[in-house]
Amino acid sequence: MSVIEESPSLVSSIPQDYTKRLMVFGGRASMELTAKIAGRLDVDVGRADLRTFADGEVYCRYEESIRGADVFLVQSTVGNEAQGMTPNDALMELLVMIDAAKGASAHRIIAVMPWYGYSRQDKKSAPREPISARVVAQCLEAVGVDRVLTMDLHSGQVQGFFSKPVDHMTAMPMLTQYFLDQAFDHDLVIVSPDAGRVKVARNFAQKVGVHWAVMEKNRPAQQVAEIGYVVGDVEGKTAVLVDDMIDTAGTLCAAAKTVLEQGGAANVIACATHGVFSGPAYERLARENSGIDRIVVTDTIPLRPGAPENITVLSTAQILADSIRRIFADDSVSEIFQGENQLF
Repeated sequence: MSVIEESPSLVSSIPQDYTKRLMVFGGRASMELTAKIAGRLDVDVGRADLRTFADGEVYCRYEESIRGADVFLVQSTVGNEAQGMTPNDALMELLVMIDAAKGASAHRIIAVMPWYGYSRQDKKSAPREPISARVVAQCLEAVGVDRVLTMDLHSGQVQGFFSKPVDHMTAMPMLTQYFLDQAFDHDLVIVSPDAGRVKVARNFAQKVGVHWAVMEKNRPAQQVAEIGYVVGDVEGKTAVLVDDMIDTAGTLCAAAKTVLEQGGAANVIACATHGVFSGPAYERLARENSGIDRIVVTDTIPLRPGAPENITVLSTAQILADSIRRIFADDSVSEIFQGENQLF
């Protein structure tokens, strides 16, 4: 009869500490939003040396150890006049921040991109065009990102360009709550500026508890829109034009003119997650030029100087902080929105 002796248990002499660390860093395009997010997480913004050399090249160096940490890099890939950055500068800066974090042995690298630049170039609309939204995804994955956190993408298919996890947030709860908290002289009607945003407008209207309408739009060229007519009853009501973004504001101003003159709306309010406001947007959106009483956007993109007085900015810091906290703790992110963060 053989007797098997148990080996004495081995205890490693290597110190083992499985305490996780959360670190938040901001790119120069989103430093203000980064500070708000860090404040809600009760952490300090990580120290990083971010510079642009005389020849235009961007540079990054972390000024503290990030070894073994979950590193969240907050950067909307958008221009920032105050920092002298273009959208391409912001994208390149994010890429080198990811690469530097990978080389510094971060445990996980999460790109927090409240505004995903190039998201509108999500398909081929003409022969020999690139799908630039996919190019951005490939670049992020190539340099070593582990996860992407973004908000209100222009189209849901952008998530399919990634093989890494993508957490898609939405500003709809905070935007709908804003309108529920306000007092209006006229009944509200939610208006989609084109057929592509009908589902968003319908969901928005259901949350606020009002009717919705849709506008017929033709786009003869890039960044050029022609509004035809409005389908639905807006007469004598406050028309709320809901979109994911406002860029040069040509579409928005044309839509506002249509609902006022043809639809007979009492007044117009605009609402969008991303206020890009490029080119002549500020001049067009001034109340005396556009007829729009109020423009409600979030801080996913920093406002450049000279914004008209009718622009109201709501902060997304709490939503993003809650999402970061749940990702760090490996909890469900969709529970923040009760599973309603896919709105396409």
